[in-house]
Amino acid sequence: MGKWLEHISGKELKFFSIFSMVLLVMAAIAAGTPARLAEGIWLIVVSRDALITDYFELAGYGAAFLNAALVMGISIFFIAVEKIPFTGLTVAALFMNAGYGLWGKNPVNILPVILGTALYAKIHRTKLNRYIYTALFGTCLAPLITELVFLFPFGRTVNLLFAAAIGIAIGFILPPLSIHTASMHMGYNLFNVGFSGGILAFIMVSLLRAFGMESDSVMIWKSGQNMKVGVCLFLYFIFTILMGFLISGKKAGSLKGIVKHSGRTVTDFVLMDGAGATLMNMGLVGIFCEIYIVLTGGDFSGPVVGAILAVFGFSAFGVHIKNYLPVLAGVYISTLFTIFSPDTPGIQLAAIFSAGLSPIAGQFGPLAGMIAGFLHAAVVMCTGQMYGGLNLYNNGFSAGWVAVIMVPATESFMKYWRGRKSEREKEK
Repeated sequence: MGKWLEHISGKELKFFSIFSMVLLVMAAIAAGTPARLAEGIWLIVVSRDALITDYFELAGYGAAFLNAALVMGISIFFIAVEKIPFTGLTVAALFMNAGYGLWGKNPVNILPVILGTALYAKIHRTKLNRYIYTALFGTCLAPLITELVFLFPFGRTVNLLFAAAIGIAIGFILPPLSIHTASMHMGYNLFNVGFSGGILAFIMVSLLRAFGMESDSVMIWKSGQNMKVGVCLFLYFIFTILMGFLISGKKAGSLKGIVKHSGRTVTDFVLMDGAGATLMNMGLVGIFCEIYIVLTGGDFSGPVVGAILAVFGFSAFGVHIKNYLPVLAGVYISTLFTIFSPDTPGIQLAAIFSAGLSPIAGQFGPLAGMIAGFLHAAVVMCTGQMYGGLNLYNNGFSAGWVAVIMVPATESFMKYWRGRKSEREKEK
């Protein structure tokens, strides 16, 4: 074991990411024959991908896992070509794409956005590695590209060319737009590209509607808790914790450093606390998400498993149990007072993805985190209608608006409270 750890020293997260991709391929092979896998991948590529399109239900478990592996593999390829180090943000990007490979992204519809960002880098006389994360996260608008093939009134070939061109334009616009949106919420929304992508999707869909092209949301969802999926996911998270434990020199106490961070962007756990502590944190958050879904009667659908994998990745970049729990609690508490129940598909996703607002709890405390989670649950159930489900990171868009409203209000309140406290102390 010692020699094995020495062999991957300094490359732990690269090894872990590639290993995870191989596991997805193995899961695909175990779940389907080559013919069924090929048929399922083709069905995924040619079908609409708007929210919510569950590839478990649409094409079967095998094809969904293979598609996730392919999307993750393409992401790893670009990371390797651009010689990007495997930091916490890299892990977040890879597992976000792997997760959405189970519902919304495929090897075809993600490429135009990446190409558009590469074009933006070339025109600005720089390399793609400067914008690689925007390119990978920007594939949240991949369903829009697929949708345009169905919406445009021309032949299929012409529609495909127009859709690809607009996808390239999206990839070109996202880098500068993401910089501006990050300044709006000041790093308190971890899913920033979801925020900028939602704004862009709203503009695009508004234009389409103006020309009489209406896009409707989709609801394809596999209900139930498949025990094989649940157990395999749990074992994977246990393996992650054990690997992190060994890499950290069998020092579980290294997790203490992670929970001290607020999580506000940029908080890269790999750079700050090391790969071992980061992997342990990722595994713990993954298990915590899975337990929540089981206890609330949720589903191990493609979107839910994908959401868990995405938050699992962001547990290398801002999310830990201490700052996540209050926000998650806020989402659950909202279901006690609103018309939604914890097992409503949208609320299941809102609960998992409320992790994007973890920095609010980390910075301002548990009560602020619970309020953020409560607001997020209400907002996210409405925003998808704004762009016909064509922004996969709907929770990132919603979290952005919650942060934009909550952060200045909370900072103002905290400043007032501290001032009053200081005055009372002087009077004493």
